[in-house]
Parts: sequence; C-alpha cells; structure tokens
Amino acid sequence: MKSLVAAATLALLPTICFAEKLETTHLFGFTLGSDVNDVGENEAESEGTNRFGKGAGSYTALSQQLAVKFIPFQDFSIEPSVGVAYHDISGVSGLDDRHQMAFDTVSLEMRYRVLNRERAPFGLTLGADPHWGRVDDLTGEPVDSYGTDFWIIADKELVSDRIFAAFNVFYQPEAIRLRATGIWEHQSQLGTSAAMVLQVHPAVFLGAEVRYMRSYDGLGLDVLIGKALFIGPTFYARLSERAWVSAAWNAQVTGRAVNAPSGSLDLANYERYQAKLRFGYNF
Repeated sequence: MKSLVAAATLALLPTICFAEKLETTHLFGFTLGSDVNDVGENEAESEGTNRFGKGAGSYTALSQQLAVKFIPFQDFSIEPSVGVAYHDISGVSGLDDRHQMAFDTVSLEMRYRVLNRERAPFGLTLGADPHWGRVDDLTGEPVDSYGTDFWIIADKELVSDRIFAAFNVFYQPEAIRLRATGIWEHQSQLGTSAAMVLQVHPAVFLGAEVRYMRSYDGLGLDVLIGKALFIGPTFYARLSERAWVSAAWNAQVTGRAVNAPSGSLDLANYERYQAKLRFGYNF
C-alpha cells in the first residue's frame, strides 16, 4: 500500500508544481489576467483568432500572431509580435468576395502591473498595444492602419488555487487609409469583459466569459455604429513546467447595428462567432 501511495504522489508532483507556477495572463480566454512573468524570464507565444459568420454567404477571417515576451524589470513586460491574416469571403452583402492570405501586422504590447494579486486585494495591470497593419480586419482590403489598444486589467483569486475571476476594460482607436482610394477612415471601439474559471484537475481550468463591445466612427467614440454581446466557454491547461495552452469560443447572443436597427445581432461590425487559441513556452 505504501508503495502505491508513493507512486501516486510521484506521478502528481509535476502537475502540482505546474499549478504552483500558475500565471493568470491567459487563463481567461479573450479576457486577460493581471500577472506578469518573473524578471529575466522569456516566453514565446502563438495566438490565433478566428472570426466567422456574417449572416448570408460565407465569411471566415483568421489572424495568426507570433510573439516573444521579455521582462526587463519587475512588473513590466514588453512583447513584440508579427502576424498574418487570412480572409475567405463569398456572397456576403456589402463585402467583396476575397480568398487571400497576407502579411498583416507588427505590434508591441507593453504591460505594467500596478497591484500584485498575491499581496493586494486584487491584481491590477495597465496595458498598451500600438500596432501597424496592412489588411483591414473586416473586409480583407489592403490598407495602412495605425492604432493602439489600451487595457485596464483586474483579477482576483476567489478560492485559493481553485476559482479565479477577471475583469477588463479596453479602448481601441484606429486610423485606416484605404490604399485603393487614399481615403482615411477613423474608428474606435470600447468594451468590457468578465470571466471566471474553476480548476477541475491539477493545472486544468474550465470557465466562461462575457464580452460587451461598442463600435464607433471617430477616434474619440464620436458616433455609435454598432454593439454586440458575446458569451462562451474557456479552457486552460499547463502541458509541462514550461508549456501551456488556452482556448476560448464566443458566440454573439445579442447586438444591433445602427444601419440595421431591426436585426437582433450586429453582423455588420462583428461576427456571429469568435474563437481564440494560444500556445506558450517559457524559456
């Protein structure tokens, strides 16, 4: 009996170690956590975002980013990344048919942790992600886009090593120049998200999140053009002491586009479904 207990304990030791080193950054799906890696630690990340469904016709937009995160000093991370975009659009009203993959974006995410959740009542991190892009997210048209995503990120460990919750507020202004015409467009997005996860097995978490987003013409939230509410499940697991994976699936449950007030969803500015898959490796 003692040998069986010892064998079981040894088998569990790796996953217990993984749980002790848990970082909440990507624990919640689309919603971000407040943790920042240790000083000197580096992390390679792959992030794929799939958006599909526009009512009539067929619509799929995929963005894939590769990034490396550095921690130059305590509570601060910097993460340069590059990405490609794929669009497969057929028979969608208001959009040209398009089947293409192209180099898309260069970005530089920066995050500063104001409150450490292990020493404060909750974790709090501020983030900014300036980026330049070559492809319009919605239409796939060739553009020059310049924008910055601003984040307020909060999270809390509700039950020790078992239940975690997070809340985000984000503001995303962007200026876009259409290459075909040279015309400039300005838009912005304001949103909030909330998520909660439960550890169902050592280093394996299941959860749910809700995201509410509003789109505007103008950099300063000038004119509302649409809004949408997304809800869906999330998943996170430590694969080894250094590797992890996270995933999320969101469905639009209600929304409204200003130019289509009779609809129950906003499929002009958003998609019916959105999904995210991330892999990370610390080194």
